[in-house]
Amino acid sequence: MIHETEVTARFCETDALGHINNTSYFIYLEEARIKFFESLGYKMDADDWNFILASIKCDFVNQGYFNQVLTIRTTVTRVGTKSFEINHDVVCSQTGELIAKGNAVMVFFDFKEQKSKAIPDLLREGLTNYSVQI
Repeated sequence: MIHETEVTARFCETDALGHINNTSYFIYLEEARIKFFESLGYKMDADDWNFILASIKCDFVNQGYFNQVLTIRTTVTRVGTKSFEINHDVVCSQTGELIAKGNAVMVFFDFKEQKSKAIPDLLREGLTNYSVQI
């Protein structure tokens, strides 16, 4: 299964040539992760948040432009004991052209105890629903 989130590139996210600035893609990937977690039943509540972003990268494949509608396709590529890895494909909604590829490693974390914890069974099940083999 693939989770999809749409974003529209705003003018402030572009450079003088109208290209989407490279830092903007990390904002898009964050939005996609938040929507993904919400689809798994996790709310955006800072008092009850359980995820740490341990690593993130983005490969820029093609140019994106102002006012372009982008679809971010999120899949899970690995589920470990305390962490999991997700991939994002950023595609132009109008043409289907791949614009960027992102990857993030997330750790399930208890902020009160300040340590990582085992991924709960219910979350593991939700992540597995979005798992793909690469």
